[in-house]
Amino acid sequence: MSILKRLLGVETRNTVTTSDPSLAEFLGPRSGVSGYVDNAQASGLAVAQACITVISQNLAAIPLNVYRRGDDGSRERAQDHPLQRVLHDQFTPSMTAFEAREALISDLLTNGNAYAVIETNGRGQVARLFRVSPAMVSIERINNGRLRYRVADHRGQTKVMIQDEILHLRYRIGPDGVLGVSPIQLAREAFGLALTQQEQARKQAAKAFRAEGALVFPQPIPGDKKSEALDKLAARLESQASTSGVIVLDGGAEWHPQSLSSKDAEFLESRKLSNLDVARVFNVPPTAIGIVDNATYSNVEGETRALVTRCLAPMARRIEQAMNAALLTADGRRRHFIEHDMGALLRGDLGARYDAYRVGREAGFLSVNEIRRLENLPPVPGGETHIQPMNFAPLGAQSQEEGN
Repeated sequence: MSILKRLLGVETRNTVTTSDPSLAEFLGPRSGVSGYVDNAQASGLAVAQACITVISQNLAAIPLNVYRRGDDGSRERAQDHPLQRVLHDQFTPSMTAFEAREALISDLLTNGNAYAVIETNGRGQVARLFRVSPAMVSIERINNGRLRYRVADHRGQTKVMIQDEILHLRYRIGPDGVLGVSPIQLAREAFGLALTQQEQARKQAAKAFRAEGALVFPQPIPGDKKSEALDKLAARLESQASTSGVIVLDGGAEWHPQSLSSKDAEFLESRKLSNLDVARVFNVPPTAIGIVDNATYSNVEGETRALVTRCLAPMARRIEQAMNAALLTADGRRRHFIEHDMGALLRGDLGARYDAYRVGREAGFLSVNEIRRLENLPPVPGGETHIQPMNFAPLGAQSQEEGN
């Protein structure tokens, strides 16, 4: 860079070393159990798609709200904030908040990165969020350490955007410190093995799982006769006719089918283990995606809690912090913050929800109207009163009274 450019402070771009999935897609996926695994193909595995669906749909269904901090440390939902309507109701006129959040989380889990273009109103507040496919975005690091994004559209035109104009979600920051790395690439050996096993099963299914075997003749036969017999037998076995399962052998010939070997049985068990490995990559309990081989009532209940605490909660925090940084200004973050309402996950269990309300009511930190608001019910007169048990007293108060 010239001295003049340095004095003027002109921004220049540095090459971002590439954990970019788009480059790997350009170079082409490599097969086998090592190297690059195509994200689209790997996410097409039934168990991977189930994991992505469970995480994206559950998190998209949880209310995402903008809260206002009070001077006394309290918090209230900022219903009048423009960002609240975007995150809770509708990202764009053509995409609801649920649809957009589900798509962003799916991009995040598949590609390691998710992007949305930020559109602001005249006051600089976020008015819309437009989801962009990760394949349409490239990133450059400029000399001041900030990022610059090049976003392509369906017409092939490219628009350059600064860091403040893009919401960028990352699964796990890669070696370049810029791009997120897909969980599929982090565990590419497991996905490569699962894809290889699926391809092997597909080839067997294409042959309708016909049993292999041996055609045995009592006497040696010439080579041309042998080839003719094999061709006729193959044509009969591979025929699509309804009688293809019936064959007639003469001349003393016998058919000896091969039964399912122990090797084949191990292949089926190996596929089950690969499914469990994929579930571990996404940190999703097996029962949550329909793997119920060893399920019992007790471990299903425990795995449901594990799904929330070990999978959904960390992902929710990752998204919240990225949104707080991108969608709120430094001054705005002093008064507002974005957070998921994880308590909404209890709404599926009526008994657990009502037990929690009872504890909150009896302990005095929930009022009747606060509980009714959580249940989307209208307030009642006098419902703002907080109560506490009569035997509650400050620590040591009874001994002081006895001393007096």
